[in-house]
Amino acid sequence: MKKITVIIILLIWGLSSVTFAQVTEAEKTLRAQNADTTQGWKTGGVIGFNFAQTSLTNWAAGGENSLAVNGIFSGFANYKKGKSVWDNSLDVGYGLLKQGEKDFKKTDDKIDFLSKYGQEAFKNFYYAALFNFKTQMTTGYNYAADDSKTKISNLFAPAYITLALGLDFKPNAYFSAFVAPLTAKFTFVTDEDLSAAGAFGVDPGETLKSEIGGYIRAIYSKNDFKAELLKNVSFTTKIDLFSNYIHNPQNIDVNWETLIAFKVNKYLNVNFNTQLIYDDDILIKNDRDGDGILAAGEGSKSLIQFKEIFGVGFSYKF
Repeated sequence: MKKITVIIILLIWGLSSVTFAQVTEAEKTLRAQNADTTQGWKTGGVIGFNFAQTSLTNWAAGGENSLAVNGIFSGFANYKKGKSVWDNSLDVGYGLLKQGEKDFKKTDDKIDFLSKYGQEAFKNFYYAALFNFKTQMTTGYNYAADDSKTKISNLFAPAYITLALGLDFKPNAYFSAFVAPLTAKFTFVTDEDLSAAGAFGVDPGETLKSEIGGYIRAIYSKNDFKAELLKNVSFTTKIDLFSNYIHNPQNIDVNWETLIAFKVNKYLNVNFNTQLIYDDDILIKNDRDGDGILAAGEGSKSLIQFKEIFGVGFSYKF
C-alpha cells in the first residue's frame, strides 16, 4: 500500500503541471462554463450507446456467438450569479455481455451524482461545499470457472455519500482541484446477505460505516488541441482521493477515471475509458485459479480494481 501511495502522490504532482481531466462530457462542458461570464442556469449533456456483436455458423476455427451493449447518460445543470457558482452533474452507465448460451453478465453499472456550491474567495479560489452520491442499479456477481455465481454487490450495496468543505482552485477552463480537509464519507450496505458478511468494510450485520478524513478531487479536460492529428480528440480524467483520519490514514482510497474520445462525425465516436479503484476496506476473494475454492494463499484481501472499456458507437449531445 505504501508503494501505491507513493505512486499516487507522484501522479498528482506530475499531472498538476499539465492539469487533470474529467471523465464525462458533462463535466467537460462544466469546466468551460466556469470560465464563462454567463449568468443564470446552463444545462446540457450527452447520451451514448456502444454495440458489439459476433455471430458464428459452422465456423471451423471455433469461437462463440456474443453480444455486448453499453450505454451512458451524462447531464449537468450549472448556475452562476455574481461570485456564486453551483455545479450539478449526473452520470449513469450500464453494460451487458452475452457469450454463447450463457446468461447476460454485467460489465458496467454506476450512478454518480455530484453537487458543488462555491463562493469566490479570491482570484481563482472558491470556498466550496461538495455532495457526492454513488451506487449501482442491479445485482453484481462473481463468476467461478464452472460459471456458478456468488452475489457480491447490489443496489445500495454499496452506496457512498461524501460531504466535504474546502477550497476549490480553478485557474482556467481546463483544470479544477478541490481540497477538503474536513470530509465525511458514509458507506451503506443495505443488502441483508452482504451486510451479514461485512462487505465493503461495514461491521457484520451493520448497514452503515462512517468515516472522517481529508479529500482531494482533481479534474482536467482538454478537447481543443491545436495539433491537426488531435483536433477531433478529447482527453479527460479525474481522480478522487480520501484518507481516513482515524483508521490507517496512510491507506488512501483512490478512484481514478480517464476517457479518450475520438469524434468520427456528428453522431459516431470511438471511446477508450479506464477506471482504477483502491479501497483498503473492500476485500476481494483472491481466487487465482478461478475454481471457486480459496486455497492456501488465496484469501480475501484488498486489491487494486481496474476496468477498461473500448467502444465504437452512437452519441448525441443536448
